Amino acid sequence: MKSKFMNQVHYTLMILPGFVWLILFSIVPMVGIVMAFQDYNPGLGYWQSEWIGLENFKYLFSMSDAWQVMKNTIIIATSKMILNLIVPLTFAILLNEIKSVKYKKVVQTIVYLPHFLSWVILASIIINIFGYNGVVNTVAGVFGAEPRVWMQESSIFRQLVIGTDVWKEFGYNAVIYLAALTGINPNLYEAAAIDGAGRWKSIWHITIPGLIPTIVLLGVLGLGSVLNAGFDQVFNLYNKIVYSTGDILDTWVYRMGLIDLQFSLATTAGLLKSGVSFILIIISYVTAYKVANYRVF
Repeated sequence: MKSKFMNQVHYTLMILPGFVWLILFSIVPMVGIVMAFQDYNPGLGYWQSEWIGLENFKYLFSMSDAWQVMKNTIIIATSKMILNLIVPLTFAILLNEIKSVKYKKVVQTIVYLPHFLSWVILASIIINIFGYNGVVNTVAGVFGAEPRVWMQESSIFRQLVIGTDVWKEFGYNAVIYLAALTGINPNLYEAAAIDGAGRWKSIWHITIPGLIPTIVLLGVLGLGSVLNAGFDQVFNLYNKIVYSTGDILDTWVYRMGLIDLQFSLATTAGLLKSGVSFILIIISYVTAYKVANYRVF
């Protein structure tokens, strides 16, 4: 009994730093939620600022900028979610068809590396690549195209954000599908080959059906983060010229709260996002349990 108790104490001590971090950075700051229902004045603090109820929410919904930001967030986040399912899936299937194990490991390592680079580094590289004197304009100039400042064109900024995010993450996301591919019975492929099925038919009738539970699970779980369009990426790539198509909820909240000092309005938008995300997470996990028999607890 003593040994068992000591083991539990050791485990408790191991997770203690995580609990401390959770309390300090996730629980304690929730006191600030009250700002969403106040005309917050930093000089008066939480308890003496004027209480105005839902006025901040009414004002938020009356702002055209807020609706545009929400639209941008949904479009960017949804596109990322869909493409981050399709592209890694396609890559994993094609990589799985390669017979050379050494070549597969080299390719997987190369496409896996961008995941570990921060957007601070990658944004600088991407801005240089798509800059006026960058590689894209240099190559396009060979074919007679006029140079463009790609990152300052609102009509294509969303596509650049979505495309660069998929490029960064598809190697990492493919690992899940590669792991799922190992669970498919190889005898099925042998039986298909005996029946005269080629590679493409084997992929269509064996590989893809075998991956459907994983695809459904990842898609459903991704629903909970549909309002997370990637603050780090957009913040490091965007500029005032592309606010109309590139400004997302998180960057808007950052500017309202820390630059314009509209603390109550920023808190209102953040609380609204958290509430919607919480509901979507519940829906996604309930759906995942019913469709794919996935459960956290």
